[in-house]
Amino acid sequence: MECTLCPRRCGADREKNSGFCGASSRMLIARAAPHLWEEPCLSGEHGSGTIFFSGCQLKCVYCQNRAISDGGAGKSVTTEELTALFFRLASTGVHNVNLVTPDPYLPQIAEAVRAAKQQGFPLPFVMNCSGYETVESLRPLEGLIDIYLPDFKYMSPLLAKKYSRAPDYPAVAKAALSEMFRQQPAMQWGSDGMLKKGIIVRHLLLPGHLEDSKRVLAYLHQTYGDQIYISIMSQFTPLGLEHYPELNRTVTAEEYDTLIDFACRLGIRNAFIQDGSAASESFIPAFGGEGV
Repeated sequence: MECTLCPRRCGADREKNSGFCGASSRMLIARAAPHLWEEPCLSGEHGSGTIFFSGCQLKCVYCQNRAISDGGAGKSVTTEELTALFFRLASTGVHNVNLVTPDPYLPQIAEAVRAAKQQGFPLPFVMNCSGYETVESLRPLEGLIDIYLPDFKYMSPLLAKKYSRAPDYPAVAKAALSEMFRQQPAMQWGSDGMLKKGIIVRHLLLPGHLEDSKRVLAYLHQTYGDQIYISIMSQFTPLGLEHYPELNRTVTAEEYDTLIDFACRLGIRNAFIQDGSAASESFIPAFGGEGV
């Protein structure tokens, strides 16, 4: 069967070979453990229950998780085992289950989440994704995903082509976010201040590309106003970017402060910001199969 799950529609027979994402039909997980470095309303005191899936349909040149993005790392699990893993993570006291780069396995994940909810699973499910998803792949997740946590990486098709080989990224991300918002149009908070439903859009400032970041923030605010949160990230970590010298550095404090000032002038109120210490390899988790 030809795979058309992601916007690349590479047509791979994943029963026999891997697709552009690097994933076969076997669901691979590289790490499943509490994570304390997500947005405060997701990590809280006890952490977000992150499950890192192997494979990615973007393959950004600056990827921090490239150890697993090629789809070859991790332990193979069935949908039944994934459902059991949800409950095992919940028993550690985490605030939610955070599905990181789930895109290559969305049909299997949907089945596992549905089974968990039918069994009375008590925590929200977070879809932590690139924003490069088709509307058709997102629609079956309605009623299953409580919190959408997509990236919105670029407004420029030229940058999207250069760094992610996806010149259609801006158009695809706009359509995907619109579908996410249709499913989860309102932020809902628990009495503990933790997010239960809603959307947080992440945007990572790239070195030297402040103007494109301004365009992203302007689009998000003009389109969704205060109905979503925006996480404005400074944590860019240059890893193996010798062939992209313009990216082979961290973001300067001046660049990031300028973007935050711009967000304030736009009137963005619902936002998360980072300090410079986030740009560190120590914030990249180890992918040795912990918790799987």
